[in-house]
Amino acid sequence: MKTCTKLGLVLIILGLMSCGQEEDNRADNTKEAAAKVGQPAAVQQAPIDPGSRRALFGDLHIHTQLSFDAFIFGTRSTPDSAYEYAKGAALAHPSGFQMQLAQPLDFLGVTDHAMYMGMLPAMDNPETTVGKHPIAVAIREASNSQERVEAFQAMFPYLRKQLDKPDDLLDPAVVRSAWETTVAAARRHNNPGRFTTFVAYEYTAAGAERENLHRNVVFRDTPPDLPFSSMDSANPEDLWDWLDQQRAAGIEGLAIPHNSNGSNGLMFALAETDGTRFSPAYAEQRMRNEPLVEITQVKGTSETHPLLSPNDEWANFELMEVKVATTEPSKPQGSYVREAYLNGLRFAANEGFNPYQFGLIGSSDTHVGAGGFDEDNYWSKAGIIDGTPVMRGSVPLPEPGPDGSRYMGGDIASFPTWGASGLAGVWAEENTRGSIYAAFRRKETFATSGPRMQVRFFAGYGLTKLVDAEDRISRFYASAVPMGGDLVADGDAGPEFFVWAAKDARSAPLQRLQIVKGWIEDGSPREQVFDVACADGLSVDAQTHRCPDNGATVDITTCEISGGSGAAELETIWTDPGFNPEQRAFYYVRGLENPTCRWSTWDAVRAGVAPREGLPATIQERVWSSPIWFVP
Repeated sequence: MKTCTKLGLVLIILGLMSCGQEEDNRADNTKEAAAKVGQPAAVQQAPIDPGSRRALFGDLHIHTQLSFDAFIFGTRSTPDSAYEYAKGAALAHPSGFQMQLAQPLDFLGVTDHAMYMGMLPAMDNPETTVGKHPIAVAIREASNSQERVEAFQAMFPYLRKQLDKPDDLLDPAVVRSAWETTVAAARRHNNPGRFTTFVAYEYTAAGAERENLHRNVVFRDTPPDLPFSSMDSANPEDLWDWLDQQRAAGIEGLAIPHNSNGSNGLMFALAETDGTRFSPAYAEQRMRNEPLVEITQVKGTSETHPLLSPNDEWANFELMEVKVATTEPSKPQGSYVREAYLNGLRFAANEGFNPYQFGLIGSSDTHVGAGGFDEDNYWSKAGIIDGTPVMRGSVPLPEPGPDGSRYMGGDIASFPTWGASGLAGVWAEENTRGSIYAAFRRKETFATSGPRMQVRFFAGYGLTKLVDAEDRISRFYASAVPMGGDLVADGDAGPEFFVWAAKDARSAPLQRLQIVKGWIEDGSPREQVFDVACADGLSVDAQTHRCPDNGATVDITTCEISGGSGAAELETIWTDPGFNPEQRAFYYVRGLENPTCRWSTWDAVRAGVAPREGLPATIQERVWSSPIWFVP
């Protein structure tokens, strides 16, 4: 009975989610503002060589006790402790063990739900006004999980705005105080040049049938007085209107959609929310406010799906195929990044605008204030609900459950499909808000499934002549287009693509680099995956466009990986064998590590049991660049 109750609790909570500038930043932002308004040359600095840009890694999706669901999950971490964790400090998990990064992050944004922000901690305090509310009393006095669930269910009409009376539970003063706490923590921990913080939050909207439409909203520097939440409107287009209004008032921000895999086709639909046909104004507004998408996180990866990419052998990667916090399938069409890119090309070719020309990042979506990015050090996301191998379904129950299941939650819980992902990567001159945010805007960003792999990607003409130059990266920036950009045709000549990737020093070697191409031919979307660089001195087969197997293996009884195979770095200059100068196309890089043990296998090895059947025993961690779009 206890098993079913805990599963019910998390499904209920997660299901609800589906329905003045600080002193230490003034110098950096003053320089940026001066350049924009054309101040005298004495005030401006000489341009920084873009070749000096370096890879920085961060997380733009973190929840603390200020999020109502995280608090229910037992999380008591604060924005301050989340920033300390990102800088390398240890943090207690709700289940009692210590969480700590092997290597600090470069930047972080705490993104608590704007909906009822800070209300659960206030309700937990009997001395507050809201703490005296009957629902708060019932939640506090619940003696077991079932009673806690029943008490929390009384909040549903409030959270879903289905009340036939004024909301007597939401206290705007508490929400404002929680937001001020968020802003103040970001100010305290921002340290230009060493560690960057972003004021941020999650806009937690959902469709009528619990389709995931969540966005993380990130501000460059000065934040608004209050966030715009899904309680203001569940229509993302209203969020964009609000962001435009803030921008007009001098507050720069952007939204980052996440978990499109659980959107049931709505995240990348082919019409506006009300069914209106897309227009140039719609595309412009969407790209102005949503230049990036979170392609991977703990609740799965949203690159593509085997039904959408049947010829991609690596399409079946860390899939969560249900709507968030449900057992209902999520329709693949309209839910994955690669198909959205293809549909964007079709709009561009037929109607002259592209609403889906976004860059890529990863992030964690942890609800314990601390992202876990390593397969061998994984604690999932939902605190006391999935903080142990048994709770997250990777290790069998000591005794079968009431329904005869050997695993927590039977065979329907989505926890086993979650993963130790992901990270946001940027190429930035400095570890400052201005420099990192500029990378967001120009989409010079990449995503990883956890390891700190680096990837560079340029397209242009005559790159072969530059590849051996000592200052080749500076030359590429001067004469080519980096990831996130448009490459305009130069006659009928095919462009050259420079691809480079480096492994994470703490992770497995690289096995291969790939370029994923998409285009429209005879009105139909086409895609192809090309291996372009192979480890271990192997060569790409000219017919199959695949690297031979490099023999890398992993022993799933010990999780030891084979030695002597793989590469620390891979690079190449590649030309498209099927290039057509009259076709629009996108290209992005996907780099794969050698196989390693998945977190669920690590759990099983440590418990002395066999890996759970039906789950992948191994994983090929990967990195994705933002695309380059070819424009005829």
